[in-house]
Amino acid sequence: MRLDKYLKVTRLIKRRTVANEACDADRVFVNGKPARASYEVKVDDIIEINLGQRPLKVKVLSVSEYATKDNAADNYIVID
Repeated sequence: MRLDKYLKVTRLIKRRTVANEACDADRVFVNGKPARASYEVKVDDIIEINLGQRPLKVKVLSVSEYATKDNAADNYIVID
């Protein structure tokens, strides 16, 4: 799954266009490297998002095409 779509499906970023713009502005890193919106997300990837006051760092646990509001957070775990 594309990185921008993953960020939207898991509700880490509300809209796909915002996720796309964040990737273009080098605010999203995967495994320590700036990532493009077209990057294919895999299990065990570490995603860092630098939007707002404090950066968010998550580890991908699963990649699913659809997620409800209740189970969206099951696709990742927040790490420090």
